[in-house]
Amino acid sequence: MNDPDGRLGTPGVTEPQDAVRAWHRLADGSVLLDGFHALKHAVRFQARIPVAVTTDRRAALALADDLAPDVREAVEGLLVEVPEATLKVLVPRPHPTSVAALAVRPSRAGNLETLARMPRSAPVVVLDNPRNLGNAGAVIRLAAGFGATGVVTTGSLDPWHPTVVRGGAGLHFATAVERLTVDELPPGPVFALDPEGEDIRGLKLPDDAVLAFGSERSGLSAELRARTDHLVSLPMRPQVSSYNLATSVAMTLFHWSATGGATA
Repeated sequence: MNDPDGRLGTPGVTEPQDAVRAWHRLADGSVLLDGFHALKHAVRFQARIPVAVTTDRRAALALADDLAPDVREAVEGLLVEVPEATLKVLVPRPHPTSVAALAVRPSRAGNLETLARMPRSAPVVVLDNPRNLGNAGAVIRLAAGFGATGVVTTGSLDPWHPTVVRGGAGLHFATAVERLTVDELPPGPVFALDPEGEDIRGLKLPDDAVLAFGSERSGLSAELRARTDHLVSLPMRPQVSSYNLATSVAMTLFHWSATGGATA
């Protein structure tokens, strides 16, 4: 994979000491890509990656050969081998693949432009005041897989937290991910998931829908509920109280795609 835009790597960073210095200089303002799969996806979706390290370059390139030959050349140009002790200093909880990298977060202005652009060919997913970092990451991974326009969170959870990025396997770069207030939500009819809503099986979700999901503990906030155009429910066996958040998002996006929406 060629790099005509200079997105991959920092000139001169080819030795372990250079990579460590670059890492310390850039870490505070960068997105941690934790593991080979996060690096693979970030490369595929045009992330700017100034530095990447591994404790076993040969093993990492073998993974690329097996799982992602399309990015093998780019990964080979990026990876600098460092001692295991060094990786543990840079990343307190290294991924089992012993690969880590730093990426530049996409501009907020660019993401907001993407989220606001109409007409849309795919919905925006809204997580209303989510609490669980791993769930948020799983939702971003799902949204990327279905070709959703973006994922928006409200409340205090940072959707770019390292644990969320780890759960999303680097697919934050495949969709627009931002934290907004309810008043700032993108345009489009809001379909919010709620047990008292209309059965989703009788609905066709439009491509420009804003699909809203309440928090794992308390459901939809009063503010989001007031902004909602349609309450929608998922089929559920009586006496079962709820689905996992990521499962609810997956079911809803699948319904959208199966009734006329198209994955990217």
